[in-house]
Amino acid sequence: MNYSKKYIKNYWKPFCLAIACLTVEAACDLLQPTIMAKIIDVGVKEKQMDYIISMGAKMLMVTGVGALAAVSRNIISSNVSQKFGADLRSDLFKKIQKLSIENIDKFGTASLVTRLTNDVTQVQNFVNGLMRIFVKAPLLCIGSIIMAIRLNLSMSIVFLIVVPIISLLIYMNMNISYPFFTKTQKAIDKINSTMREYLSGVRVVKAFNRFKYEVERFEKSNEELKDVSISALRVNVFFSPNVILTINLGIAAILWIGGGKVNSGNMQVGQIIAFINYMTQILFSLMMISHVLTMFVKARASAERIGEVLNQEDSINVIEKPIDTFNTKGKIDFENVYFSYAGASGEPVLKNVSFTCKSGETVGIIGSTGSGKSTLVNLLCRFYDVTDGCIKVNNVNIKDMDIKELRNKIAVVHQTIVLFSGTIKDNIKWGKEDASMDEIEEVSKIAEAHEFISSLPEGYNTFLGQGGVNLSGGQKQRVSIARALIKKPEILILDDCTSAVDVTTEMKIKKALKEYSKDLTCIVIAQRITSVMDADKIIVLDNGKIAGIGKHEELLKKCEVYKDIFRSQIGSEVI
Repeated sequence: MNYSKKYIKNYWKPFCLAIACLTVEAACDLLQPTIMAKIIDVGVKEKQMDYIISMGAKMLMVTGVGALAAVSRNIISSNVSQKFGADLRSDLFKKIQKLSIENIDKFGTASLVTRLTNDVTQVQNFVNGLMRIFVKAPLLCIGSIIMAIRLNLSMSIVFLIVVPIISLLIYMNMNISYPFFTKTQKAIDKINSTMREYLSGVRVVKAFNRFKYEVERFEKSNEELKDVSISALRVNVFFSPNVILTINLGIAAILWIGGGKVNSGNMQVGQIIAFINYMTQILFSLMMISHVLTMFVKARASAERIGEVLNQEDSINVIEKPIDTFNTKGKIDFENVYFSYAGASGEPVLKNVSFTCKSGETVGIIGSTGSGKSTLVNLLCRFYDVTDGCIKVNNVNIKDMDIKELRNKIAVVHQTIVLFSGTIKDNIKWGKEDASMDEIEEVSKIAEAHEFISSLPEGYNTFLGQGGVNLSGGQKQRVSIARALIKKPEILILDDCTSAVDVTTEMKIKKALKEYSKDLTCIVIAQRITSVMDADKIIVLDNGKIAGIGKHEELLKKCEVYKDIFRSQIGSEVI
């Protein structure tokens, strides 16, 4: 947990101030039983009213100082823990943003959400508890023993027996329960993953009436969480009663021994009451220690999970001095590219892929599902690094480029459209934050989106729900195209982004794009052969390999894979 050094540096001053307040509070708590003992043994026994009033006033003053210290400590600890939690969440979110897609795949989105929320909360609660009770508890425990020894040395033997036993029980509890809390966090990951999958695929679930199956999946995850939580709590159920039993036996021993001493005249009643109060404070402090240590066990498991993310090395290596001078614009070269996803077995997804896209050229990429079309996009945007070979943009290896600069040159309209909560205008402006309304409308017209957007009651200010749920699939695709176009990139990638629009609309979009993108390198990835027929160059992928490169007419003559696609979609009689 090396990352904790940063936060210690930021918050050690208010932390020390909180500890100072705790010390004052604990000192006040320790003085009260002694003052009360004097009131009973001197004031009450000898009926000295002035003494009772005087000591009572001192007791009230001590109580007031303790209360003021407690309020100050609560305010400081709350502020520090909340600021610490906010900083940790912010740093964790920034780290997640920097992770490559490969790293994100490694952790899983559900696990990252759990680490950002539940795990941070666990650590935050521990920090709060640390300043509230963890430091106070040992002070009270040690202070109570010292004050008890000052009152009566022989009676203090009870404390010296009870405290080690309780400490041992707490230590055993902490060590035994730690693995269970680690398993609990993993179980929370799983239940979050199940819920996330259901919500993202709720339409499919309803369409196929798979409610029973989803309930069974959730119940299975829920049962696992329940079982591991019960196992963790069972440990506390065993140890907590034993701690309380040990304390109560100590109180009983004090009353038995103290009663004998009072009868023999070796001890006063007030001292017995003070001893019992100190024993109660020890009980309170040890129970607090037990509670905070339980929090510590949870926080430790969570802190390690957070550390795994913060200490994760990005699988994408970024060079310190990237190349930022380019002689060409929009040129792409794939040179003997091989690629396999991490953890995947079998053949690579891409095998010895080589091709060139010239500046201003429109290149179509077609192939069956699983042929590696979308993988090309992921590699070009450097979401993943090639296993072997290299990819060049503007004659420069993308590994030698600034990754932000690379992605600024590229605009992608993904197959799976992602829109964000906010207005349609805001979603389009993702491509260019300072875009004017005229620019937004211009690209929307090219994407054939202006007409339907204008027909909405709020127009471009229409609010979209999460994922753009209030738009159809075709409408979302057109908004996404507008978002990419407003970026004015050197390279535009359309990854099967017109699959949900009708053929007429698709042709209009293609015509408008052709006029708009004269100086733009355009890569069109499609399932429909009609989407790529008029491209300057068509690349045919088959099982991760290039089966053919050329124009439509050339491929119909010499590429069997392309012919098969053409026959299946258009018909053999046309050839």
